[in-house]
Amino acid sequence: MSPTLSLACDLISRDSVTPADAGCQDLMAERLAAIGFQIEPMPFGEVSNLWARRGDTGPLVCFAGHTDVVPSGPLDQWTSAPFDPTVRDGRLYGRGAADMKGSLAAMITATEDFVAAYPDHLGSIAFLITSDEEGPATDGTVKVVERLEQRGEKIDYTLVGEPSCRERLGDTIKNGRRGSLSGFLRVYGKQGHVAYPQLAENPFHACADALRALCIETWDTGNDHFPPTSFQIANLNMGTGAENVIPGVLEAQFNLRFSTELTPDAIKSRIHNILDAGGFRYELQWRLSGHPFLTPAGELVEASRAAIIETCGIETQLSTSGGTSDGRFIAPTGAQVLELGPLNASIHQIDEWVGVEELDQLSAIYRRILERLLLGP
Repeated sequence: MSPTLSLACDLISRDSVTPADAGCQDLMAERLAAIGFQIEPMPFGEVSNLWARRGDTGPLVCFAGHTDVVPSGPLDQWTSAPFDPTVRDGRLYGRGAADMKGSLAAMITATEDFVAAYPDHLGSIAFLITSDEEGPATDGTVKVVERLEQRGEKIDYTLVGEPSCRERLGDTIKNGRRGSLSGFLRVYGKQGHVAYPQLAENPFHACADALRALCIETWDTGNDHFPPTSFQIANLNMGTGAENVIPGVLEAQFNLRFSTELTPDAIKSRIHNILDAGGFRYELQWRLSGHPFLTPAGELVEASRAAIIETCGIETQLSTSGGTSDGRFIAPTGAQVLELGPLNASIHQIDEWVGVEELDQLSAIYRRILERLLLGP
């Protein structure tokens, strides 16, 4: 069993359903301390965070990730227990195998190999690890970044280990993400008997045209890096449970994944204009999960592309698709941020898995990136 596979199994065996860490960060910290890292736990609330750094000069290359995982779901549907790491047919199965304990293991072994070969390397290496990525993401990476900013500690390059690839390791890296803005809408009518609609006011009838207008609105046409902004209704609820009652309130939740062509304030203004034109009574609350970010071609992109060619023999594609990641909290500091991890084929699913060979290849890619960024010309 390779060192990366062994460490991945050890991490997966720990039941770290968000926001629990279950000792994963202690294990990582022990390995990092042994090769000269300064270890700094940064807990906030129920969330465990780890900041570990080796070196005190720039550039600073940071590995970022999370030890928390989503719940396993029905245990009887798993072929093997979700926290009993199992290798079958060249795959390592277990909750968090792909998202993202396999990446964490590859980051650690890549760094161990790099430091053993180049103990006097230029610059610094850091790990920013949280147990709050799969949860609300309020006491994790965002808080650590705030602390680093307060003391003037700047990250130059960040590799986030989120599963980024489509069909084979290295075929895709994420150099940005769309923003995410959610709305929580309450439309008010008047409850009454369905046989006497003139004495009631149906909130769905009142807002149906406005909801349709929001659904068919062209928010933007995207750009060279981002697809067009998408508006989706996620939940729509009304009713009293009785078939003969017109309800008095409709509740709707919607989300926009938006590109750099729009700002949250611009989106809010356009939505309020559409709703106000409907002439009905409503309340609307907002939650901004993250702004869009983009890392253009530069040192980190080129180092990652070269490392993938050398390790996997393929050209990689840049992408900004998918949901949000903790990279959204790091990018605003000015750091170059990329997401590079294993296949995104089974995350959050029953029988989540990662390829055994992928783990060693990913470790080799991470090491080559460190060499290109920290060994100088």
